[in-house]
Amino acid sequence: MIRQMTHQSGQIGIMDEIDRKICALLSEDARQSMAQLGVRVGLSPSAVNDRLRRLIERGVLRRTRADVDPEAVGLPVAAFVWIALAEGIDETAFRAAIADNTAVTACHHVTGGWSYLVQIRVASLVAVEDFLVALKRAGWIARTETMLALSTVVEPPFRYRR
Repeated sequence: MIRQMTHQSGQIGIMDEIDRKICALLSEDARQSMAQLGVRVGLSPSAVNDRLRRLIERGVLRRTRADVDPEAVGLPVAAFVWIALAEGIDETAFRAAIADNTAVTACHHVTGGWSYLVQIRVASLVAVEDFLVALKRAGWIARTETMLALSTVVEPPFRYRR
C-alpha cells in the first residue's frame, strides 16, 4: 500500500510499505547496517541508502540515537508538569528555554485549560521542585500541576542530554 503524507514542513511525499518497514526496523535498532536492512526489506544496500537519504530529506527520519536507561544514569524520577502560561509572556522565549533544559524529555503544546504538558526526568523530588521554581522565577507561569510516574509501562527512547 502506498500512502501520501504531509509533513509539518509542507513537503508531500509518498511512503510505501518498504519505507515503513525501514522506519520500523530502525526504530527497533538504529545500528543496523545498510546490508542488514537490505536483507530484511529485500533491497540492495545502495537502494536502502537511497531510501534513507530521501526519508531524512523529507523529515521522516529525524535522527538516530541510543536508548539510554534514565535510571542507570541517575535520573529515576519521571514527572509530568501541566503548565498554564502567564498572560503576555514571550512564548518563543519560553519554548526556547524548555527546549534547552536538559531535564525536559518532551514538551507538548496542548488544548484545554493548560498551555503545555512537559515531561521531565530528574534525580530527585528536590530536582522537580527546582525545575518548577526556575520556571516560576522566570515569570512564564500562571499555574502548574505536577504528577509523578509511579512506574512506566511504555516509554520512548530516552535522550540523555547532560
